Amino acid sequence: MTTTLNTDTISQLQKGALQLLKKLIATSSLSKEEDLTGDIIEEYLATHKVKTGRIKNNIWATNLHFDPTKPSILLNSHHDTVKPNKGYTLDPFSPIEKEGKLFGLGSNDAGGCLVSLIACFLYYYDEKNLPYNLVLVASAEEEISGSEGIELALKSIPKIDFGIVGEPTLLEMAIAERGLMVLDVVATGKAGHAAREEGESALYKILPDLAWFKTFQFEKVSDLLGAVKMSVTVIETENKQHNVVPSTCKMVVDVRVNELYTFEEILETIGKHVKSSVTPRSLRMRSTGIALDHVLIKAGMALGKGYYGSVTTSDKALMPFPTLKMGPGDSARSHIADEFIYLKEIEEGVSTYIQLLSTIFTL
Repeated sequence: MTTTLNTDTISQLQKGALQLLKKLIATSSLSKEEDLTGDIIEEYLATHKVKTGRIKNNIWATNLHFDPTKPSILLNSHHDTVKPNKGYTLDPFSPIEKEGKLFGLGSNDAGGCLVSLIACFLYYYDEKNLPYNLVLVASAEEEISGSEGIELALKSIPKIDFGIVGEPTLLEMAIAERGLMVLDVVATGKAGHAAREEGESALYKILPDLAWFKTFQFEKVSDLLGAVKMSVTVIETENKQHNVVPSTCKMVVDVRVNELYTFEEILETIGKHVKSSVTPRSLRMRSTGIALDHVLIKAGMALGKGYYGSVTTSDKALMPFPTLKMGPGDSARSHIADEFIYLKEIEEGVSTYIQLLSTIFTL
C-alpha cells in the first residue's frame, strides 16, 4: 500500500462529503424513519462502485480487497436524527451555507462525522495490501438506542476487531463513556387504614434504601469519568388516597457508571445493602473504555490528539470490542435549534480520519 497521502483525492472526497451531507439534511431521517437517507447513502456509494449490504436501515460495505484472514476495523456513524425542537428559526431540512457554517438538522450530530467516515472509507476502498480490512456501517436508531440499529447490523457484518465511532468530539479522542442503568426499586408492605394504625407502610420501609442511595459512594473513581453517580429521580406509592397505608412503594434510580465497574458489580453491591427488590430496566448501555496503549489511541496521539472521558452515550456502548469515539463537530451543538457544523470541520474530519488510518497502518 502507498504511505504518501493523495491531497487531490482528499480534496475531491471533501467536496463530495459536503454535497452528500446536504442531501442527508434535506431528507427527514427521524429514528425508525431512516429509509430515505439509507437510499441516499446506498446510491452515493454505488456511484463510487461500492457494493453495499442493507439490514433494515443500516447500510454497510467492506473494502474491495477484503481478506477474512486479516483483522477488521469498523468505521461507524449514524444517519438518524432527533426531532427538530421548536426553537428553530431556520428550516431544519434546508441545508443552508452561511458564515462558514452548514446549518440543518443532523449536520453536527452526526452527519458531519458520517460523511467524513464515508470519505475515509472511499479513500482506502480499492487500496491493495491493506494490513486491516475496513467495514463501513451507516447505522440507524442511534438517537433512541434502538434494537434495529448497530446491534442488528453487528449480527450480519464480518467480525470486527476494533472500531471508530463517529460522534462530534471536536476531533479529540473520547476513550471512555459513562454507562447508564435505570433501576426500579420496590418495597413491599401491607395495606391498612391509616386511622386505625393498620398495615405496614411500604413508604416507610423504603426510606432506609432511599438514604443509602443518597449517601453511598463506590470506591473506584475514574480519572476520566469520575465517580459512579446514583440519583433517585422518582418515588411513588400505588394508591392516591390519604387514609390508606401503602402496600407498595417504588423508586426509580438513575445510575451513571464509570468504566471501572461492570453493571453486574454495581448490582451486586446494591443487593448487599438494599432490602427492597431491585430490577434493572436494561443492561445494554454499558460503560466503555479503551486502553491508552491500543493502536487506535497510539495513532491518535501520534497526530497530536488529546483524550478525555465522555459523559454522553453513543452506539459505542453497544459494541463488544474496543472503540474510539471521535469526529468533527461539537457535542454542545447536538440537538440545539439551528444546528450547524463548520465547513472547515468537515474538511478536517475527512483528512483526520484518513491520517488516523494511515498511521494505524504503519504502527
